[in-house]
Amino acid sequence: MNKSVFFGAMTVASLAAGAAAAGTLEDVQARGKLNCGVTTGLVGFAAPDANGEWQGFDVAVCRAVAAAVLGDGNAVEFVPTTGKTRFTALASGEIDMLARNTTWTLSRDVDLKFDFVGVNYYDGQGFMIPKEMGVASAKDLDGATVCIQTGTTTELNLADFFRANNISYEPVPIETNAEGQQQYLAGACDVYTTDASGLAATRATFESPAEHVLLPEIVSKEPLGPLVRHGDNEWGDVVRWTLNALITAEELGVTSANIAEMSASAGGSPEINRLLGTEGTLGEMLGLSASWSKDAIAVSGNYGEIFAKNIGEETPIGLARGLNAQWTDGGLIYSPPFR
Repeated sequence: MNKSVFFGAMTVASLAAGAAAAGTLEDVQARGKLNCGVTTGLVGFAAPDANGEWQGFDVAVCRAVAAAVLGDGNAVEFVPTTGKTRFTALASGEIDMLARNTTWTLSRDVDLKFDFVGVNYYDGQGFMIPKEMGVASAKDLDGATVCIQTGTTTELNLADFFRANNISYEPVPIETNAEGQQQYLAGACDVYTTDASGLAATRATFESPAEHVLLPEIVSKEPLGPLVRHGDNEWGDVVRWTLNALITAEELGVTSANIAEMSASAGGSPEINRLLGTEGTLGEMLGLSASWSKDAIAVSGNYGEIFAKNIGEETPIGLARGLNAQWTDGGLIYSPPFR
């Protein structure tokens, strides 16, 4: 979904310095629970289901980390955060990691002092309008009112796009996706802009999705991924390699259906055996059990399974893999080797 430019960088940076980042792994293990920051609600990515259980593409990353560290994918406290509050929550230590459709940018990496551990969704900012507007291009939106989430990179991208095309707009500030959806459907704005994946997820919840269209323009690069605080490399390694385990599992054909058999037989390729902990000492290097990655993958499956279940073409959201296909299929999803 969205991504804050860097509101109050000094405040966040000072919080990070005071949050005693070192030792997060030990803190999580002692607490017996992972505190994971997520969005306030974006179906397909992170939202409570009818039973109040958090589900979604980003939620699955949180659960995988909890399983890797604690052996239990349910040992997670999900902390809803807005575009404005997410960075303060991470810097202050309120959450151990953030998995919230957050774009990797230089200022967030360097000025806010966070470490992005990888990319779990390659995205770009788009525009959604009511079909009845009859507009075929974002370049035809001169004078439009635009719902836009505050504290996000979306704000700057929007200003840049309209200025570059010598057209004007009137911003309608919103705090959360739910508010944006409400304002857009009520006609308070002509256009809703955020990451294209977020627009697809939002449209899927509408009573009449076909009455709304996503314009063809993608006006930015939005590499979305989980992040942690600077200064705790050991914890960053845990979150990074958990994400990589999900990606590598898909590449090597390890699924939720065959992982028990593969790990029991230890008859796979050397890399599969290292991935699943049946040979080598990768878990020990991370300060985790030998079964850490097996436990992480077993919760929700590999990267491809997580994608298909939550946001893929067979879901109401209907996202194709596109750039998020494995590198072997022409996409950008690529993990360093497990060795």
